Amino acid sequence: MSRFRDLYKSKVMPELKKELNIANVMSIPKMEKIVISMGLGKALADKKFLENAIKDLTMISGQKPLICKAKKSVSNFKVREGDKTGLKVTLRKERMYEFMDRLINLAIPRVKDFRGLNPKAFDGRGNYSLGLDEQSVFPEIDPGRIETTQGMNITFVTTAENNESGLAMLRLFGMPFVGMND
Repeated sequence: MSRFRDLYKSKVMPELKKELNIANVMSIPKMEKIVISMGLGKALADKKFLENAIKDLTMISGQKPLICKAKKSVSNFKVREGDKTGLKVTLRKERMYEFMDRLINLAIPRVKDFRGLNPKAFDGRGNYSLGLDEQSVFPEIDPGRIETTQGMNITFVTTAENNESGLAMLRLFGMPFVGMND
């Protein structure tokens, strides 16, 4: 069992039950999945950029990403229908907890000028999204090998019914939110 899954069962669940005043154990918020996505606007001009992004995202997530194609042609962006415009990976269960552990304990502290995550980036249903400017904050990526930096969006999908319970759960996992010093 991964370290964060064990942490959830031993520390986070009892704390959430007490903090949110939940009677039924099945209604305690939990992590459902983590979705990592990359927009690849530069891939239209340079095919090697797509290959490098696939390699990096595979190393970061531990599984091969899905290539997303444009659904419509947009002439202003020089995008045609069917062009490869993005990558995404959906992590669940053990891989999700392993990635969450590496993100919170290794990657986020390596971000330059980091002052904390915005606690207002919830979507209203307890799901949290954050963006990273470059992939080099992950220890799996060799900074000397990077030709171009590539940002990514990371979304934490939870079973929480509102933002407050989602925030409470992620805070107990150790997410470094602004203004919340434990």
